[in-house]
Amino acid sequence: MAKESQKRFLLRLDEGLFKRISDAADADGRSINAYIVQVLSKAAPAGNWEQRQLIGRAIPGKELDVKSGLVLVAGIYYRYLLESPEKPDKAAKYTIIESHGNILTLKKI
Repeated sequence: MAKESQKRFLLRLDEGLFKRISDAADADGRSINAYIVQVLSKAAPAGNWEQRQLIGRAIPGKELDVKSGLVLVAGIYYRYLLESPEKPDKAAKYTIIESHGNILTLKKI
């Protein structure tokens, strides 16, 4: 990461938490700063709401409406595409592997 794109800030930690972070950073072979950046990056993933909340979610095949091409997920109707060119299997489960706007790509699991 270039220095121009970095932001510095002060972080206050109690000694016990600092020790745990220091030990974890040592075990991971990272500096304390690099370790904290890694932890925060995992905790605050990039992407839109759908990508953060829906990717990896399992959906029963019976929820896929073949006529309309829609599926209800988290209270919202989305268009869906299947990863493989086949008709939806009502007995199967699918996982969301991609999200673009109101279109979800599903993979049979």
